Amino acid sequence: MLLGTAVPTTPVPTDAADLTLRRGAARVLLDNWRGDSTVPSHGLYPHQWSWDSAFIAIGLRHLSARRAQRELETLTAAQWGDGRIPHIVFNPAVPLDAYFPSPDFWRSSRAGAQAGAPAAIETSGIVQPPVHALAAWLTHTADPATSRARGFLERLRPRLAAWHDYLTGPRDLGGAGLAAVLHPWEPGMDNSPAWDGPLARVEPVPTGTYRRADLDHGHSAERPTDLDYGRYVRLATDYRDAGYQDTGPHAFAVEDPCFNALLIASEHALAHITEATGGDPAPHEERAARLTGTLVSRLWSAEDGLFLCRDLVSDRLIAERSAAGLVPLVVPGLPAHITDALVDTARGDSFRLGDLPLVPSYDLRGPSFDPSRYWRGPAWFNINWLVERGLRGHGRPADADRLRTAMLRAAGASGFAEYVDPRTGEARGTRSFGWTAALTLDLLAARRTDPQDAAPLPAPRGAAPGTRERNPA
Repeated sequence: MLLGTAVPTTPVPTDAADLTLRRGAARVLLDNWRGDSTVPSHGLYPHQWSWDSAFIAIGLRHLSARRAQRELETLTAAQWGDGRIPHIVFNPAVPLDAYFPSPDFWRSSRAGAQAGAPAAIETSGIVQPPVHALAAWLTHTADPATSRARGFLERLRPRLAAWHDYLTGPRDLGGAGLAAVLHPWEPGMDNSPAWDGPLARVEPVPTGTYRRADLDHGHSAERPTDLDYGRYVRLATDYRDAGYQDTGPHAFAVEDPCFNALLIASEHALAHITEATGGDPAPHEERAARLTGTLVSRLWSAEDGLFLCRDLVSDRLIAERSAAGLVPLVVPGLPAHITDALVDTARGDSFRLGDLPLVPSYDLRGPSFDPSRYWRGPAWFNINWLVERGLRGHGRPADADRLRTAMLRAAGASGFAEYVDPRTGEARGTRSFGWTAALTLDLLAARRTDPQDAAPLPAPRGAAPGTRERNPA
């Protein structure tokens, strides 16, 4: 599709086309299943990734709720004693040279001992966005009877509560209540231009001291640069050598709006999980409300009409405009004027919602926009899924429907690509990607239901789905 060409809204894919797409997505998840978890892709990502597994469970629940439960149970079984859920759980059957950094780099069973890393499971030492309580609640609602019979929520609830306590405790490095990320891999948008400034403080390790396995499976023009990678390795090495302790100082420490918006959405989900297991949901609802207020006061930029990242070293907002700033649409208690501004920004020249095939990961007009290089411009299906859910939850069904149709079209046409050129929909990264297939299944399932029931993001208890709530924050 050419730059500037509007996304067609007709013809709507037929039931037969939907069935074909569903079968293709299901095949990806079946092929990527490894017995107790799903790899994002065969070559490039041969282990279990944290937020990948959460998104995969959200789609996998439409094929097998039991398997989706297993996905999340396997991941959270690798939780550390301090509550963190690591961003990679390594498969010991995979050769060390298949992925870098490999288990022998992270040394979780030794270097992470003080933080309570499980000795029997090799993991990384950093984290990824907290989508897990949301995924657990949606997985439960797909088959409540099986979930209750297996005690799924009872097992997950204390793990998820400890995970959220870790993020709002030791990771509150700014002291205002939001969780901080200590490595560009933690917010999931690895080489976003938002990290260029903070990363400039980091001295990269020499390129000859490690080998990038990712370039065996991906084109270098679509991956982070060697300079970026050298800085990633330096940050991970320093964090490892400090015993994965969160007390500073840190060369890279950022409050990210996407990360914290997902924490808020998952805190609402944890309130539902707690109530369903006989506990008091009020503390989680209260924490979600506090986090929402702090998210607005710390990261909202009225001038930009967007949430921005905050560099905790300089204590300043980072001017780069990325799709991370749109993801807070998933927060159900946002003030209405902020929701309105976010939608206007999404529709505007920077992201062109409804005009381009998918929402880009970075401002189309930004100085560092690149339509092919990882998180510096390409459109990702998980981010677009979150935007679609946020639009629907805040009463923008027409925008949500157009985006859902575009996502389904792009997923099928790209072979369930990892990410795509936001202007043309052309496939980028690896193909048969786990969360692309999984979220395709979720979008297809939602289209078969009433629109009000299709929005899966939990609202505060007592609020009707799709209502536009006002938060006094």
